Amino acid sequence: MDTAAILMMLVALITVWGGLVAAIVHLSKNPDPE
Repeated sequence: MDTAAILMMLVALITVWGGLVAAIVHLSKNPDPE
């Protein structure tokens, strides 16, 4: 793979995992009322 492809793959992975971590942190700080 060339540099651009690796860079785009890293950006996509960071976006997905960063969003997942942000969602978990948000839910732990603000639990859904049942």
